[in-house]
Amino acid sequence: MNLVSLHFRHGEDFLKNLEQFRSLVVQTPPSSIVLAPELALTGYITKELDLTDFNAKVFEALKTLSKNRTICLTLIIKEKEKQYNRFVAFLDGKQIYSQNKAKLFTMNKEHLFFQAGDLQEIKLFDAFGLKIGVLICFELRFTMLWEQLKGADVILIPAMWGKIRKQHLDILSNSLAIANQCFVIVSDSLNVEFTNINHIITPFGEKIENSHELNIQDVNLNEIQKMRRYLPVGI
Repeated sequence: MNLVSLHFRHGEDFLKNLEQFRSLVVQTPPSSIVLAPELALTGYITKELDLTDFNAKVFEALKTLSKNRTICLTLIIKEKEKQYNRFVAFLDGKQIYSQNKAKLFTMNKEHLFFQAGDLQEIKLFDAFGLKIGVLICFELRFTMLWEQLKGADVILIPAMWGKIRKQHLDILSNSLAIANQCFVIVSDSLNVEFTNINHIITPFGEKIENSHELNIQDVNLNEIQKMRRYLPVGI
């Protein structure tokens, strides 16, 4: 199984961001789980914009790109006059899962732009026979949410995490992999104000990283059960 963290810089031209995203995804191997940074196609938007047409283009691209791949990212979605930071996962041309960000980062005034999701939405979903969970950026700080994802084979962390707190993202994501004895993929924005982290962490807590736009790792999923048998903690 290939786990992939995308690592790129977004700009103000959303269509250009989408093309950059597309050009990276097509380089990933079949049967990959691919994670992009949080809001990688737009960044945070602090003013009212109609993203209907752009999101339609994004969803069409995801349908095409997800042939024999699981593609995961967060988008700004507006429903019934409420705006959400929503994680979506696509596989074989279909949306297989969605989850609204439930823990909003008030230091960045995120609560002024987005409606918080329901904490109960944070649960496992299936792709390629694997149990997958997601914590969107700030949600990683809440260890009670780690408990909701116990039993996951892979946990995804799409992020736009401030670089002055880089050590926090590093330590927390590594601890999550060790505590839940699973693989963790961290994809943070390459823009200068963020940490630029694109880690893939093993159930043993070994961190695999590189500075390229694509961090592609062919992992041995047997490491999950091996770790859980080696140190049984009830998972």
